Amino acid sequence: MNYENYIKWRNDPFFDDATREEVSALSEQEAEDRFCRDLKFGTGGLRGKLGAGTNRMNRYTVGRATQGLAEYLLSEKEGGSAVIAYDSRRFSDTFALEAALILAGNGIKTYLFEALRPTPELSFAVRYFGAAVGVVITASHNPAEYNGYKVYSSDGGQIVPPEDEKIISHVSRVRLDAVKRLSREEAIAQGLLEFIGEEVDLPYLAAIKRLCLTPPTERGKALKIVYSPLHGTGNLLVRRALAASGFSNVFVVPEQELPDGDFPTVERPNPEDPAAFALALDLARRVDADLVLATDPDADRLGLYVKDGADYLPFTGNMSGLLLGEYLLSRREALGLLPKNRADGAVVTTIVSSDMGKKLAEGYGLSYFETLTGFKYIGERIRLLECAGKKFEYGYEESYGCLAGDYVRDKDGVSASLLLCEAAAYYAEQGLTLADAMRLLYEKYGYFREAAGEMK
Repeated sequence: MNYENYIKWRNDPFFDDATREEVSALSEQEAEDRFCRDLKFGTGGLRGKLGAGTNRMNRYTVGRATQGLAEYLLSEKEGGSAVIAYDSRRFSDTFALEAALILAGNGIKTYLFEALRPTPELSFAVRYFGAAVGVVITASHNPAEYNGYKVYSSDGGQIVPPEDEKIISHVSRVRLDAVKRLSREEAIAQGLLEFIGEEVDLPYLAAIKRLCLTPPTERGKALKIVYSPLHGTGNLLVRRALAASGFSNVFVVPEQELPDGDFPTVERPNPEDPAAFALALDLARRVDADLVLATDPDADRLGLYVKDGADYLPFTGNMSGLLLGEYLLSRREALGLLPKNRADGAVVTTIVSSDMGKKLAEGYGLSYFETLTGFKYIGERIRLLECAGKKFEYGYEESYGCLAGDYVRDKDGVSASLLLCEAAAYYAEQGLTLADAMRLLYEKYGYFREAAGEMK
């Protein structure tokens, strides 16, 4: 344990009363854990347990990270502006405002969402405002005691080398007492803090709507859809996206509808965890739903169950990602929307995702790229494709993330929800369920075995 830091956090009036009281009440074992090191600003930002101490997520560790980010912007990018979003986790709104006021304290204009928003909308907003950087306060699908701080570059993608290394270098040199901060009133008065909301929601939803390829018929619109935001950010925008395309039979799991950072109905708010679907599947059986959807707390990932005979079949991230890719590429081909030189279009996935992705790309004559694990590398590949005059067609990863267009540079559970419902409506016109369509996909490209959700 760094005893000097422990004593400082316990006694120094620099820290607020609540923090000093929390540190004073720590057991020796807990103090050891909280002050054994500084919470590391890694290649994506911060992530850790909430609480007072140098090895925890709190307003001081967030402040240090933000000061370092500001100094990077001022030295490397001559300032520019920033956009900040946050999810439903505990203290996310507090950390988001703290980051905004510190950026403002360094003279950096900051756009802060007025309420919680999905991570993919943050990616969209960075590009929408032409900002130099974006920050989202989220710990994705981790348990309730965690929170995090993710940084996005000017292209809307998560930071990657060498930019992440430069930011880390600046953060590592920041002292807590060197953090610059304006009050909320000062930041607004100086034009350095602007709250945003609907003016970004509308173009974001419009960009998602432009991805749609097949307006659902009355039969498609009649599909019954159960949806859970798992106490997170997806509720309003997913429902708006579905309603705008005519899907009106949407049943939201009532116990999981409202934002709640304690995630009281699940041990982990993770759509990869079958236990997270328990309430949604109960509702699905009561209403005889065709599809069961769940997004994680920051709504960048989507889990899916599909009615298959008398019960519901779980789709892995590979299955839903590949099924959606097949639907999109087949419809774009039929509508003449793929590049004339097919090799100018690209499918991108990661090295740990299904090898069927290569077969999918080859089936449509498209280029195929594998990246390192993590969707941020798919986002980086989109930028590289643009620089080479190529077109990104589709990207997916096995951990329940996919992206159907280049309007954002991260996985998007909002658009995935809409497009999978559109695909279900399209196949329903042919007398097929999504489970049937997945079997046809295996017959077309071959069977690729995986540990969960294997189809027979």
